[in-house]
Amino acid sequence: MKAASRSALRTALVYDFDGTLAPGNLQEHSLLPDVLGVTPAAFWREVWARKKASNADGILVYMRLLLEKAEKAGVAITERLLREHGAKVAFFDGVASWFARIDKYASPRGLALEHDVVSSGNEEMIQGTSIARRFRSVFASRYVYEGGKAVWPAVAINYTTKTQYLFRINKGVENCWDDESINRWLPMKERPVPFSRMVYLGDGDTDIPAMKTVRQLGGHSIAVFDPSKWSQPGTQRKVYNLIAENRADFVVPADYREGSQLDITVKGILGRIARDEAGYRGMSGGRAR
Repeated sequence: MKAASRSALRTALVYDFDGTLAPGNLQEHSLLPDVLGVTPAAFWREVWARKKASNADGILVYMRLLLEKAEKAGVAITERLLREHGAKVAFFDGVASWFARIDKYASPRGLALEHDVVSSGNEEMIQGTSIARRFRSVFASRYVYEGGKAVWPAVAINYTTKTQYLFRINKGVENCWDDESINRWLPMKERPVPFSRMVYLGDGDTDIPAMKTVRQLGGHSIAVFDPSKWSQPGTQRKVYNLIAENRADFVVPADYREGSQLDITVKGILGRIARDEAGYRGMSGGRAR
């Protein structure tokens, strides 16, 4: 990534990954069906049953079950294997060109736009995707390895712990281990990415605490949904609840193509941030006042 100019204001688009930039969960694209011989629906049903029976965190359960299924299939879960299957992930329309386009829009408005990920999904798979180089930081669930083989969760990010990583972005703490820095008081004006210049994009229930945190602290949240599933009652019910319960500022299809509702919504938010904090020449060419 190119370094931002000193005069530009750091502004962050923070993404959940699974269901936000790519359809479904990353493991469903090829790892579960092609390598482990498990149908995604059956895998997640087992995760649900186990977490309920054990009164356990669902993210820890899925990470452990993935290792169990691999062992049963005679497959070693390695960082290389996860990255290889991350490389096979397909994205929503427009994602491949999204980052360069939205960066180009933000730059002349005085915003140094960065892209960050805060996800319950698998970090190794995210790092294997073709868009990984676009992210300043990736906070996601990942494994500890011994002898090259995954043996234990190193980081497990669930729907509430996502908020911790928003504060790491806010304070410029770009790791998972430094608890002292994240808990140290820092004046708002000294924080590298204030929440007022943060936009969170997520796809639903597991993102609600993160969306609410960003909004309450002066930022913006956008909930996206898979447009191919709009006809399903569950999708429509989710969208209804997000709006009726005032969970997100906007709810739009996960279509990242130029001119889409999402594209215009994000540009509008960036324009508002620029007008409030930096001043810019807007879409119409007029000078902000």
